[in-house]
Amino acid sequence: MTFLGIDIGTSGVKALLIDESGKALGEASAPAVEPVRPQPGWSEQNPADWWQATLDAIDKLKASHGSELAKVRGIGLSGHMHGATLLGASDEVLRPCILWNDGRSAAECAEMEAALPSLRDIAGNIAMPGFTAPKLAWVRKHEPAIFDKVKKVLLPKAYVRLLLTGEYVEDMSDAAGTLWLDVKKRDWSDELLGVTGLGREHMPRLVEGSAASANLKREFVQRWGMSGDVVVAGGAGDNAAAACGIGAIRPGEGFVSLGTSGVLFVSNEKFSPNTEGAVHAFCHAIPDTWHQMGVILSATDSLNWLSRITGKKQAELSGEAEAQFTGPGETIFLPYLSGERTPHNNAGARGSFVGLSQSTETAQLAQAVMEGVTFAMRDCQRVLADAGTQIGRLLAVGGGSKSNLWLKMLATNLEMEIALPEDGDFGGALGAARLGLCAATGAKPDEVMAMPPIKTVIAPDQSLSAAYADQYARYRALYPAIEETRK
Repeated sequence: MTFLGIDIGTSGVKALLIDESGKALGEASAPAVEPVRPQPGWSEQNPADWWQATLDAIDKLKASHGSELAKVRGIGLSGHMHGATLLGASDEVLRPCILWNDGRSAAECAEMEAALPSLRDIAGNIAMPGFTAPKLAWVRKHEPAIFDKVKKVLLPKAYVRLLLTGEYVEDMSDAAGTLWLDVKKRDWSDELLGVTGLGREHMPRLVEGSAASANLKREFVQRWGMSGDVVVAGGAGDNAAAACGIGAIRPGEGFVSLGTSGVLFVSNEKFSPNTEGAVHAFCHAIPDTWHQMGVILSATDSLNWLSRITGKKQAELSGEAEAQFTGPGETIFLPYLSGERTPHNNAGARGSFVGLSQSTETAQLAQAVMEGVTFAMRDCQRVLADAGTQIGRLLAVGGGSKSNLWLKMLATNLEMEIALPEDGDFGGALGAARLGLCAATGAKPDEVMAMPPIKTVIAPDQSLSAAYADQYARYRALYPAIEETRK
């Protein structure tokens, strides 16, 4: 038997095959059309792009690993969270999906919390524009003709699941990011749904991430040369899937993700909200487990932005920064290009460079961007600690983890060793495949989701700790000062 993990991202889809021991057998990827920004602070994408990329990625696997793909018995799905995919009576997509990094619904967040004072207690989270529910409140107010046609609201991976299986199903970890879930009870909340004019009939059925959700349609079983019943697991939101991929399912185990967004993730044995620090408290992808996250909206996306305006590739920029690095630079960067979640919960926040001079070149700008993202992750660690949460083990995932300098900055500022696993780019796809294995075989998650082989461990540079502490203090002072001038 083999198992397939499908990781649905905004930039493309990754598919990974594993065997019963969890060994990777083959992988393939396919790009998706990039999100569009119709207005400043908006971010949308056509769900058809995820679907086409999914088909393309699996078709590539059939071409390169047809015999292994034919043995698939379980499939797991991972996907970018919070996206509002609105379907009509015939499952037609009513408008482009409003994505996780869309900030248009700040006013609706305030209105929701005013209408339901117990919202934070039930959801375990602040109403933030990135979550799904405020997006529907925005559509209800600004696009009422579309809202009236809504039959189902699905998250990105649930939409792909619908096309693969014909079933409306979502797992607990992804559902927790909608702001419609009673996160402690692991069930939809009628009160939260009612605030946005919706009911349970608009929601998919809920399952645990390691449980079976549906079977793959016969047309796809035949298309990919499979046989018999192929189980599709509940799966996970992208961060919970990454945690399953690197074995962070026990209390205190965590990871730092340097993807388009940035995440500091830690697994919890119980529901542990901390809304004052804008910490996310969600269900994990396995039963009776929760997790906390500090989330920043522009991690490698900050370096992507610098790449666009300088014309230099991201790898070139990080390489220039590393070549001249001797310690904290004079320039400080606030990475709030798309607003910010943790700890500020401010969709209107904007990025800044401070400390520019005539001698500042792209290498110094790149270093400042990497340090700014690092300081934002240090902010996340600070508010997790304020809630009494300690991280015992930390692994690195995401495209930014390819940079030795960035990992050294993180280890030094978080004052923790950071382990870099092999095949780190496929944390989400590996986690999804592991969930598919559990769903198809009944295997226990704690037996399947072990730590992957570690490539290297990055230790803090104690010689830079004091200098970075001073620089971080200056970084923290800049946000309130700059926000005050924008009022």
